[in-house]
Amino acid sequence: MPAQATLLQFFKQSPQGKGKSLEPPKKRLKTDPEEVNSREECNSTFDEEQLERMENNKITALIRRQVKLTPALCENIGRSWFKALEPEFNKPYFVKLSEFLVSERSKSKVFPPENQVYSWSTHCAINEVKVVLLGQDPYHNPGQAHGLAFSVPTGVDPPPSLLNIFKELKSDIEGFEVPDHGNLTGWAQQGVLLLNAGLTVRAFCANSHKEAGWSHFTDAVIKCLSSQKQPIVFLLWGSFAQQKQSLIDTKVHHVLKCPHPSPLSAHRGFLGCAHFSKANQLLRKSGRKCINWSYLPK
Repeated sequence: MPAQATLLQFFKQSPQGKGKSLEPPKKRLKTDPEEVNSREECNSTFDEEQLERMENNKITALIRRQVKLTPALCENIGRSWFKALEPEFNKPYFVKLSEFLVSERSKSKVFPPENQVYSWSTHCAINEVKVVLLGQDPYHNPGQAHGLAFSVPTGVDPPPSLLNIFKELKSDIEGFEVPDHGNLTGWAQQGVLLLNAGLTVRAFCANSHKEAGWSHFTDAVIKCLSSQKQPIVFLLWGSFAQQKQSLIDTKVHHVLKCPHPSPLSAHRGFLGCAHFSKANQLLRKSGRKCINWSYLPK
């Protein structure tokens, strides 16, 4: 009479047998070589352009989700800037700033238009910035502010401070011709960051958003720039801008200071400062391409 199989042997039989094994299946580790190779093979099926598009779509989705949470952020922020500044958007000050702006826009006209608040970030990636020109507050008259410090849209008369900037350029940069407009987008496209310390303002009310929280955010922008390895030239015009020098690593980056170009102070040292040619000399010394200050297409 054949020996009878034990109950344990019965359950250890193969799937083709009468029972199933009691041994648990082996878990696949997240770093399982087969899985890693599979992901690499999957990625290899996409070219560089497709992978970049996928990454941009991912960041776009993150931005849209963040805008719903904190409306002080706008969807047109530059992708590299969003990645660098993402930790700021959920901080208490930025949440409070968002609540403030929602309230302000519901009862007052706010400049620049909502879709232009982050224009300063859209023309070059954070690692492409060569020169930082720091302003204090957006223009508060209708049609002037479009998200770039000191700049106005084409068709809008250049304000007095910008006229003094052009006057200094005329004497500092050989061949510079004063344009018939005040749109400085051509500089932004070359790596000149035209950043105001405050990014919004109530119509006809200068510095009305000074205490709203923007200074915390733009300080974070300056710190991000200071952490860049390639030397940047910071042009700090006026006492307000010069207070930001403490945020800048001057062992890596260059700082040029002078009075503000406004009619009240331009003659006290802004006119004749030669900051535009000096900035190019510093860029050239650092092995970086100079700024064509004459490139100001409409």
